[in-house]
Amino acid sequence: MSTPRAGANAPLWASASRRSATVSRAPERRPTEESSWGVSRGGKDGGWRASGLPESVASGCREPPLCFGLKNDLVGVVIGRGGSKIRDIQSTTNTRIQIVKGYPEAQVKIFGSKAMQTKAKAVIDNFVKKQEGNYSPECQVDIVAFQPSFGRDVSIDDGVITEDQPLIDWDQIREDALKWEKKKWADLPPIKKNFYKESTTTGSMSQVQVDNWRKENFNITCNDLKDGEKRPIPNPICTFEDAFQGFPEILKSIKKAGFQKPTPIQSQAWPIVLQGIDLIGVAQTGTGKTLSYLMPGFIHLDSQPIPKEKRNGPGMLVLTPTRELALQVQAECSKYSYKGLRSVCIYGGGDRDQQIQDLTEGTDIIIATPGRLNDLQMNNFVNLNSITYLVLDEADKMLDMGFEPQIMKILLDVRPDRQTIMTSATWPCAVRRLGQSYLKEPMMVYVGTLDLVAVNTVKQNIIVTTEEEKRTHIQTFLESMSPKDKVIVFVSRKAVADHLSSDLILRHISVESLHGNREQSDREKALENFKTGKVRILIATDLASRGLDVHDITHVYNYDFPRNIEEYIHRVGRTGRAGRTGMSITLLTRNDWRVSTELINILERANQSIPEELVSMAERYKANKLKKETGKKLGRPQGKPKKFY
Repeated sequence: MSTPRAGANAPLWASASRRSATVSRAPERRPTEESSWGVSRGGKDGGWRASGLPESVASGCREPPLCFGLKNDLVGVVIGRGGSKIRDIQSTTNTRIQIVKGYPEAQVKIFGSKAMQTKAKAVIDNFVKKQEGNYSPECQVDIVAFQPSFGRDVSIDDGVITEDQPLIDWDQIREDALKWEKKKWADLPPIKKNFYKESTTTGSMSQVQVDNWRKENFNITCNDLKDGEKRPIPNPICTFEDAFQGFPEILKSIKKAGFQKPTPIQSQAWPIVLQGIDLIGVAQTGTGKTLSYLMPGFIHLDSQPIPKEKRNGPGMLVLTPTRELALQVQAECSKYSYKGLRSVCIYGGGDRDQQIQDLTEGTDIIIATPGRLNDLQMNNFVNLNSITYLVLDEADKMLDMGFEPQIMKILLDVRPDRQTIMTSATWPCAVRRLGQSYLKEPMMVYVGTLDLVAVNTVKQNIIVTTEEEKRTHIQTFLESMSPKDKVIVFVSRKAVADHLSSDLILRHISVESLHGNREQSDREKALENFKTGKVRILIATDLASRGLDVHDITHVYNYDFPRNIEEYIHRVGRTGRAGRTGMSITLLTRNDWRVSTELINILERANQSIPEELVSMAERYKANKLKKETGKKLGRPQGKPKKFY
């Protein structure tokens, strides 16, 4: 066979196969002004080259190559992304194709039998014609089945390749989706949402009185997020009777619990939710957000036109980020039970078979974590079409834990005309996006400010120290605890929780630990011992920063600073709950100096004292950050200088 001449335009082919000595063996040389393409990429020269050919191709290479010219701007069309097209042509036609860029046009060489060379050239011509706009949908090509690697429909009938690339009609797709959605929810039973009757006392409040009340109650702010004409914000209620004057059973259960008056978030949220309006409630932890949606939810379920015996599933769904918070909400449901409404708690780590059985027996309220509920939903163990009252509790934490995909799947099966309540302790962009996606014309109530702020009933102490001195600090604190004190010690990792608890137990200090690696039964037992006072020290990860509602916690001890400032707010909120006061102690080391400025802002908003060491740490961090940014702008190398020899 003829061998390509080695010279200025010599291609960059490696030998096709060591076992095929007859294949062209042009010497490997670095390209100067041209590049070469073949089947696969490799070799020190970085060009395209053959990676081995079948024996039939090697035998066909005895025929002289079929050579023709190709415009340089069409080379990429023939090669395809990553060499996909040319690789397919070679494999289906049993040939080897070599393309060498040159001037004024590239040179194409096809090695193989004459019949296969003709077929390969016909396919290349088809690509070229289509690119130039002269492609005919029916091209007579006597070729074996050939499927390009990109998304085209290719059919072969009697040796004719027909390529169809229909345009996507997005308007039709959207129209079909709307039709499907309308058909899916066509047979829904009617739903009732408005159950609010404003009391005479609430209705007689002047605008000045309303503004003063909101300002005095932690500066409550309300917004109507409806587009266009805004609706009037309902006046806040000042007593339980103002909200539930027509529901004596709820008033009885509230009085039995010993509450004197509604919390600020409850006072403003209840008149909105009872009117059937979607609500976004942003308030600090421990401010009564759970009852702000539970009580109206009970009324909503019991007052629907269709009796609960005739419904095909539950009517209320509460999604929570953690098992502990789910169990806490279920405990609240049981505590303030209303007209025999039955609730079921669904969470990962629990007995899945028992949860399925509980759902099968029938329930009115589902409290669930998104992962386990999505699992049961996908396996048709739960029907969510009957849900008319939806709660996304601690939405910011659910998004932080990565539950948004599961939430989206769950809400596909929840009727679109539902009433939706979303609570959050913070107001980041991700939570705003979630509210825009799944709530319809909501009102928003936030207590205090949308800026991060800790509860004002907690005194915050900051201790700037070192990693080596942490054990000494916490040991001194635990030894000085009074018999009435109860503390949560927050750590950053599960291993630290185990090591610290083991160390304290060896020192004859009774503790419990709580983290994600413990069995669910052990976690529940640890929480029970802590709540009942059998153990007064709980060492936990951020698993316990939300949903842990223990009213008599006196101290929060941040042995490790959390990964973000939001979690610090939630940790501090574990104490100072239900009108009580508390104290938080935080150990801060050199590794935590990136949060020093934000921490100072939190302390200032809560009127807390700021240690000089913390201010100095923040100044050093700012100076170091400025130094790095200046070095980058000037192009100075970062880190240690290299030695020169």
